[in-house]
Amino acid sequence: MKSKQHGVSLMGLIMLVISASIGAGIYNASEQLAMVSTPGPALVAWLITGIGILGLTLSFKSLSETHPELNGMVEYAQTGFGNFAGFLSGWGYWLSSWVGSVAFATMMMSAVGYFLPSFRSGNSPIAVLTASVISWLLTLLVINGIELAASINVIITVLKLIPLVAFILLGIVLFKANVFTAHFWANFTSNFQYYQATPKGIFAQMKGCIITMMWVFVGIEGATMMTDRAQKRSDASKATIIGFLALLTINVVISMLPYGYLTQAQLAHVSNPALTYVVQDMIGPVGGALVSISLIITITGAWLSWTMLPVEATTQMAEKGLLPRWFGHLNRRQSPSHSLWMTQILLQLFLISLLFSSQAYNFAISLCTAAIVVCYSLVAAYQIKVGWHRHSFGLILPGILALAFELVGISFAGLQYVWLCTIAYVLGFVFYIRAAHEQHRRLTRLEIGLMILITLAAVAAVIAISTGKLALS
Repeated sequence: MKSKQHGVSLMGLIMLVISASIGAGIYNASEQLAMVSTPGPALVAWLITGIGILGLTLSFKSLSETHPELNGMVEYAQTGFGNFAGFLSGWGYWLSSWVGSVAFATMMMSAVGYFLPSFRSGNSPIAVLTASVISWLLTLLVINGIELAASINVIITVLKLIPLVAFILLGIVLFKANVFTAHFWANFTSNFQYYQATPKGIFAQMKGCIITMMWVFVGIEGATMMTDRAQKRSDASKATIIGFLALLTINVVISMLPYGYLTQAQLAHVSNPALTYVVQDMIGPVGGALVSISLIITITGAWLSWTMLPVEATTQMAEKGLLPRWFGHLNRRQSPSHSLWMTQILLQLFLISLLFSSQAYNFAISLCTAAIVVCYSLVAAYQIKVGWHRHSFGLILPGILALAFELVGISFAGLQYVWLCTIAYVLGFVFYIRAAHEQHRRLTRLEIGLMILITLAAVAAVIAISTGKLALS
């Protein structure tokens, strides 16, 4: 069904990991961190995040070696904990990927707004219309062949890394140690006033950084999700490790360098996307224009990656009997066209909703991160299970690090977003039940019980939203 001679190369997989993770987040991370933290706590938070994501990365690598017959997160969860866990992982990943595309759309339009002010808000009618057209074009590209899209993605990723490297060099040259170390650990509420309550202690500041840091690593699993399309299966684990090291270095350096150029008060009030206006302050309007163009290219690559990845999950789920066979339909170019069309239609509806929300970007990244935590947690738990069965602490440790980080991280970031995800899971239950019927498989009591609990949570979430007790921002 899938040709290995013409599969995705190691370089293609590495670029997929980097492209899927380096999107809108890296261009706005410095401003989001400055809103909640001084440099010291932010660096400690980066250390904690790095260790947690390293555990996840090593878990992906280990599972690809101990269980090479399994393809990605869906099969890890299904093999480790049963069909319903596989469904929760795959449906959560699908949800996370296309909701994350909404964040890309918002930030891309903000970048266009540097040249055309009517786009600056990211959710004006013209911005939503333009984002919708781009989204449909990317879907059509992937429908015409995933391997073709992956090849194009390599070129886009190289193009978007060049300006980021240029910014790093510029930031190092203009770095001011005295600005970076001013109020390095201290509370900064005395410096300026926020529109919201500002964290007062080091721990609270670190806590405020976590959601931003988790968001910029969403996509680290890109190579794993494409294992079955790789030229060599072993390339997936190599690409994940190389991609992680590159992403950690780039994200830490680019998010922290602005602390050494602008004061925290200035950085926290920079317009979105932050990196554009930091560089504009450094070298003038030409710099801002170049970064805006770079951001548009960057998001195009990330958006393309995240058009490919969610339908890989639904295809795998259909192959494993977790979704109806309809989701696994491949066209003559071996692209899952049914899944792509359905995903695009839902994405279009979400894009239209941007017209009514001023917090679209923050809501999208929070919901996206919450959904992916379910997937990552199941991978980490399966890694622990494999290590336990093999009596190997060396295998257990990465899983423990990853699971602890994901659970603590999402509790810091906001459990209300996990609560919101239950609504989307309930919608997926219809397809899961249909798939069980196709497979002539009876639902277990545990599956029925879990579906009832999640449904009750979803009903409660809807009530909380309608009564204003649960805010969508």
